[in-house]
Amino acid sequence: MVYISTALTIDFYTAKLCPAVPDWYRETFRHCLDCRLSLWVWGAPILVIACVIPAYNEADFITDVIHRIPDLVRHVIVVNDASTDCTRDEVLGLNSERVILIDHAVNQGVGGAMISGYKHALELKADIVVKIDGDGQINPKNIKSLVTPIERGEADYTKGVRFRDRAVLEKMPRMRLFGNIGLSFLTKIASGYWNIFDPTNGFTAIHRMALESLELENLDKGFFFETDMLINLNGVGAVVQDIRMETHYGNEQSHLSPLKMCFTFPPRLIRAFVKRILWQYFIKDFTALSVFLVCGIGLFSFGFCFGLYKWISNLIAGVATPAGTVMLAALPVILGFQLLLQTVVLDVQNVPKIPLHSGNRR
Repeated sequence: MVYISTALTIDFYTAKLCPAVPDWYRETFRHCLDCRLSLWVWGAPILVIACVIPAYNEADFITDVIHRIPDLVRHVIVVNDASTDCTRDEVLGLNSERVILIDHAVNQGVGGAMISGYKHALELKADIVVKIDGDGQINPKNIKSLVTPIERGEADYTKGVRFRDRAVLEKMPRMRLFGNIGLSFLTKIASGYWNIFDPTNGFTAIHRMALESLELENLDKGFFFETDMLINLNGVGAVVQDIRMETHYGNEQSHLSPLKMCFTFPPRLIRAFVKRILWQYFIKDFTALSVFLVCGIGLFSFGFCFGLYKWISNLIAGVATPAGTVMLAALPVILGFQLLLQTVVLDVQNVPKIPLHSGNRR
């Protein structure tokens, strides 16, 4: 089979197909009639899409979620993470050829369930792997828009974002809303993806090449999983893109405690930030940002510590601090702060822009 290296977009929706394409060939891609796909001329291989659903006590919602997953998804992998309800029986009762059930004898957390699902998806030769929670909050019809940037070679990893729709924000519980806003800012700093928001969103899609670049066993197996994915994706230079999504909040209960998140996430994000900076700007490469960061921290620390020391000493002695001493403390603080701001600007500019699977990476 000969493949041409130039991509051709075939618009199934408007049926603007070459007359030479026979009906049986068009019927082969009947599940893609509502979307635009970038296919290769001659042979036209379609990307295999798998969907992983981590499920823990989701018996009330799991069947509805699976039924609503569009036909463009070839494999639906449900990871029953040692549920104590009838989740397993509900999945088996579907008797669907494309549904695959993985049972965990011991609860491993959402991250552990996803690692099992990702591994099985790679064994099935899936090109794109979607993650969707089994609680029904996310409408599976959004899968089409989630995978489109990956199919077009625009991103390696896409994720849903709930903060672009005012109606969704009004429905979101306030504790969850403010917690996500604060966590989003910290995650931007830690991961280096300044262009993304809503890091704990459980609706994601990843290209096979990016997934194979990750050390899956080293990913967090708890609720820090989605955030840890972003941190590790930056380490391999993957392009991440936010996709607007619809969300429904009903009777489902979140297993993630906002209070627990506030105490456990920040320390992990700080450690991740330090590791990223050391690796990206001192070990992997050494750039102007590295110089600005070292000088900025040095000047700011010296000015702050020197000024604090002199202020306390003169306060105890009961004497006024000379103007020259004040300037000697203030000037390094100002210069150091400016350099640190410049490092942030450069870090924002260093967000990965060329997808791993685009073919344009050197």
